[in-house]
Amino acid sequence: MQPDHNPTAYAASVGLDPTKLPAHVAIIMDGNGRWARAQGKERVEGHARGAKSVDEVTEECCRLGLGQLTLYCLSSENWKRPKPEIDFLMALLKEYLLAERAKILAQNIRFTVIGRRDGLPEEVLAEIDENTRLTKDNTGLTLCLAINYGSRAEIVDAVRILAERVKRGELSPEQIDEAAISGALYTGGMADPDLLIRTAGEMRVSNYLLWQISYAELWVTPKFWPEFGEALLHDALRDYARRERRFGGLKSETR
Repeated sequence: MQPDHNPTAYAASVGLDPTKLPAHVAIIMDGNGRWARAQGKERVEGHARGAKSVDEVTEECCRLGLGQLTLYCLSSENWKRPKPEIDFLMALLKEYLLAERAKILAQNIRFTVIGRRDGLPEEVLAEIDENTRLTKDNTGLTLCLAINYGSRAEIVDAVRILAERVKRGELSPEQIDEAAISGALYTGGMADPDLLIRTAGEMRVSNYLLWQISYAELWVTPKFWPEFGEALLHDALRDYARRERRFGGLKSETR
């Protein structure tokens, strides 16, 4: 992006209402393997093409001035996949972290990761930590990758943190409220997603941000993740803008 880029003007130029954009978009990037099979390709080629969709969507979120983009890259259940595929995913992740570093810095993106570190190769962890360190003071889009992530595991880890605090006398059971739980999650300090996008037509949330998406708007497309780009992102954002978010309340005129 150019230094004088105006997200408000850009959003309007592509037919989006800049006052009705979500601050935080989360995406379940599904269908890489199915896209590859439909193209007569190996599954790993679907993952490689999916990385290009990550790049395209991240850049568009920057241009639109969104606050955060959280991408479900690798679930804790994905370790069940064949070892060659896992090895390819780890190599692809390392390549992405290195190849995109300069662009992430140039676009003022703050990079972060949620999920358990156990099981991730040391060379991948090193690149994750370097990108996090280099971008910690950036003030643009927060790009959050969910890697080796599972929401139930996250909640278990949060409960353990709070239990340890109670054990040390730092916290009483009566003080454990929604804010305390939210703060102990991997996403502590982050705003909850406003919009959850899922590709490949699956109507489930797959153990993703279960606490955080309690009031998120859901948008599902039958398109596979490698097919997802600016146009489909705009479709999701337009649909989001038409919705009325009541958070359990009523429309003002019916109260």
